[in-house]
Amino acid sequence: MAEAADELSTPLGQKAVGRTRRFRLPFTAMQAFAVLLGLVLVGFVGIALFNDNPLGGEPIARVTLRNPPPAAADDKHAPAGQVAAEPAAKSAAKAPATASDARTVTIIDGSSGKRQDVVIGAGDPADKADGDTPPLAMTGIDPRLLEKSRYGMIPVVADGLKPFTVYAAEADRAKAARMPVVAIVVAGLGVGAAKTTDAIMKLPPAVTLAFTPYGSDPGKLAERARSQRHEILLQIPMEPFDYPDNDPGPQTLLTTLSSEQNLDRFYWHLSRLQGYAGIANFMGGRFVAADPVMQPIVREAAKRGLSYFDDGSTPRSVAQTLSAGQSLPFAKADFAIDAVPTSAEIDRALVKLETIAKERGTAVGVASALPVSIEQLGAWLKTLDSKGIMLVPLTTAMLKSKSG
Repeated sequence: MAEAADELSTPLGQKAVGRTRRFRLPFTAMQAFAVLLGLVLVGFVGIALFNDNPLGGEPIARVTLRNPPPAAADDKHAPAGQVAAEPAAKSAAKAPATASDARTVTIIDGSSGKRQDVVIGAGDPADKADGDTPPLAMTGIDPRLLEKSRYGMIPVVADGLKPFTVYAAEADRAKAARMPVVAIVVAGLGVGAAKTTDAIMKLPPAVTLAFTPYGSDPGKLAERARSQRHEILLQIPMEPFDYPDNDPGPQTLLTTLSSEQNLDRFYWHLSRLQGYAGIANFMGGRFVAADPVMQPIVREAAKRGLSYFDDGSTPRSVAQTLSAGQSLPFAKADFAIDAVPTSAEIDRALVKLETIAKERGTAVGVASALPVSIEQLGAWLKTLDSKGIMLVPLTTAMLKSKSG
C-alpha cells in the first residue's frame, strides 16, 4: 500500500521520463551518419595530400609515345608494330632550341614565278651539323670535300679533288666531243616539293637540276635528285634591279654590302645542301653586272672547286669574264625554253636549241619545273638520238666548250 501511495503521489509522467533517460543513445542515427561521412572525407583528403598521384587515385593507364626513328635497312626485320626510339633526353638535344628559331618568309617560286611562303630555320641541314661530320648521311658525299663553317658544312678542295669533278654526272665525254650536244638545266627547284619531284622522276638523269637554298628541307630533295643520278647545282640569291620590291629571299647577296658580308651570306647558302657540282645565280640582274661585288664570289667559288652557271637573263653579266680569269668552269644558257609557258612556244624554243647545237656544237637551255615544261621536255628529249644530238649533263657541256 505504501508503494502504491508513493506512485500515486508522483507527478503524472515523471516515472516514464526517468525510464526513457536511462535507455537513450548518446547520438542519433543522423549524427552517426554525419560522423561516418566526415571520416570518409578526411580519408580522401589525406590521400590527396600525401599521395604523389595528382589525379587523386582515379584509375589511369600509362602509354609511352615515341617518335619512330628514320627508316633503316634493318627495319624490315623488326617485329610488326615494334617501334624503337632514342631516349627522350637525346631527342631533346637534337631538337631546335626554341620554336622561334624557325621563321616563315615569302620568296619567288622559281618553278612558277609566283611568291610562296616557306619555313626557314627549323630542320635546316646546317643546324644538324655535328662536329666535323656531314650534316646529312647522304650517299656519295665525300667527307673530305667538306669543311665546317659557322653555318654548317660547305664544299672545299682536298687531296686534289674538286666538287666539280667528283659530283659531275656520268657521261660519255669522248662521244660528246664528236657530236652536237645539248645541256638542259631545270632551275628554281626545292621550294615546290611536288614540282621538284616531277622534275627528278620524269626527266632523264642527264638533265641537270638547280636548287634554291630555300624550302623546309632542300637537302632531302637534292639527295633524292642525286640518288636518281641527276647532277645538281646550288642557286645563289642575288640582288635584282628592283630590289627590295622584288626580294629573292633571306641572305640575298647585295651590291650595298661589303665583300666580307656577302661572303658570309654566301657561306650560309653553301651550307644548305651538299653534293652540288657548281653554283648558279638566282635572279641577280643588278648583282651579276657589278664587277666589284661579283669578283669575290667568283673567286671563292673557284677556290672551293665549283663551277658557275649563268642563266642568261642579264646580258650585262660579268660572270663569264670573271670565271675565265679564275679558270672556273663556266656555262651560260642560250635562252629560257619556257619564257612563254605554252606547249607551242616551248616546242619552238626546243627546235631553236637544236639548231644552235648543230651550228656551234654545244647548246644550253634553262627551264622551270612547270608541268607544261616538264611534259614538253620529256617528249622532246626522246627524239634527240634520232636527230644526231646528244643530251649531256651541264658539266660535260662546260668541259667541251672549254676544250673547244
